[in-house]
Amino acid sequence: MSASSKLPPFDPTDPLGIDDLLEPEDLAVRDTVRSWAADRVLPHVADWYEKGELPGIRDLARELGSIGALGMSLTGYGCAGATAVQYGLACLELEAADSGIRSLVSVQGSLAMYAIHRFGSEEQKQQWLPRMAAGEVIGCFGLTEPDHGSDPAAMRTRAKRDGGGDWVLNGRKMWITNGSVAGVAVVWAQTEEGIRGFVVPTDSPGFSAPEIKHKWSLRASVTSELVLDDVRLPATAVLPEVTGLRGPLSCLSHARYGIVWGAMGAARSSFEAALDYARTREQFGRPIGGFQLTQAKLADMAVELHKGILLAHHLGRRMDAGRLRPEQVSFGKLNNVREAIEICRTARTILGANGISLEYPVMRHATNLESVLTYEGTVEMHQLVLGKALTGFDAFR
Repeated sequence: MSASSKLPPFDPTDPLGIDDLLEPEDLAVRDTVRSWAADRVLPHVADWYEKGELPGIRDLARELGSIGALGMSLTGYGCAGATAVQYGLACLELEAADSGIRSLVSVQGSLAMYAIHRFGSEEQKQQWLPRMAAGEVIGCFGLTEPDHGSDPAAMRTRAKRDGGGDWVLNGRKMWITNGSVAGVAVVWAQTEEGIRGFVVPTDSPGFSAPEIKHKWSLRASVTSELVLDDVRLPATAVLPEVTGLRGPLSCLSHARYGIVWGAMGAARSSFEAALDYARTREQFGRPIGGFQLTQAKLADMAVELHKGILLAHHLGRRMDAGRLRPEQVSFGKLNNVREAIEICRTARTILGANGISLEYPVMRHATNLESVLTYEGTVEMHQLVLGKALTGFDAFR
């Protein structure tokens, strides 16, 4: 028997055989999330996107909690304790449905819950994390401001102690996912001792979260402004285990890791739509997939898609081993989001005019990724992170 006869058949959906790197538990997590998204998101998301709304978000959050997707890489307090790779696979499947759904999960687990889990008091953890893991309480993360995004050290939100030991917060945050539906907000503010994080119940007097409308990206997602007008909090509201930018930046690094995987989900969905279309759409008497130029596009898309998945998998294994550096996360986000956008754009050319229709996912993914490209670190910020690591010179200023 020849060696070639023993080879498994070529799988167009997994041309490199990346599934061979996954354990049965990894595949079970992936399949659970994929099945949930196929049932609860894909039949409705085009309509949600067109209307610019995410109806039933609280029900969706509870369902995501029931499958262990919220704070899934955290341990204890009702969290699933999944591996980094399993969390990444979940992000990929969620974003293959829509970036807005993955953003809901990322902000809940990798930003709000992660901040409380890593830097919070035991009382804060017990109060919030079990309900957030179950999806009973939605969280948001207040760092970006109207005038300060890439330079959070210059934030204007202030927290001051009054004579009785309480904290009083004043300021505004902008582009906050989940803001107007959140029951708790992790808000970062300037204090006399440096930047501190605060756990803010959203029913606190002086707190409001008007929703941001008229978005052309992430339309199936809740995005809000946070307004803090003399919000009074007890001394116990501050996150006790961190002071300075190390706190919010470590949360962002964890969330960016999920984006490395998630972007490949949007890319995969667009690639598969283009591949299916190329097999069935006929021009000049045969499927367009039979033309050399179309095959060249599909081949290039497949190469970049699966290279990106391999990169995400590699970073996940490093995170599980406790060896993942922030610069490596920047490497992944910079590469994978840029390549995902290019895959979506190329897929759109294969679909022709149909590529702009919501009957297909391609344009929806492309416009969503324009936001993913710049949130949680712009292209330029990640280039400079890598540039500093490569040269030893700080070029941020």
